Amino acid sequence: MTLTAELASPLREHVDARLRDDVIAWLTTVRPNGQPDTVPVWYLLRDDDTVVVYSRQSKTKLRNLAANPKVSLALDDTGDGDDVTRLEGTAEYVADYPPAHELPAFVDKYGERITAMFGTPERFAEAFSAAVVITPTRLHAFA
Repeated sequence: MTLTAELASPLREHVDARLRDDVIAWLTTVRPNGQPDTVPVWYLLRDDDTVVVYSRQSKTKLRNLAANPKVSLALDDTGDGDDVTRLEGTAEYVADYPPAHELPAFVDKYGERITAMFGTPERFAEAFSAAVVITPTRLHAFA
């Protein structure tokens, strides 16, 4: 993963594993009035170091991104506050991005949750049809 290439080992391996395996991240967008807006999301780190998040079409984050593409994505807290992984970057809604059910890695990562909450990956993809692609520009990490 080039995103973590500058980190020293063993931190690099730890952050790679968290970016790959953690289930919840917190996405912060910026409202048009300048107020940050932070929401929990399911995410997938792609091989090209971009991150994809799927959203409902009606959500505030899409309106926020239309006005300001700058975002922050922080992995969920590990409980004691001393294991931090946060990405900064830009994000955009990509209308022709593959739906969630067509990304095997996304279905592998969230399949049990998708089945429990939505029944099938296709039903999840219908509900969360807006793909937001984040291009990281900076990584903050310490453990």
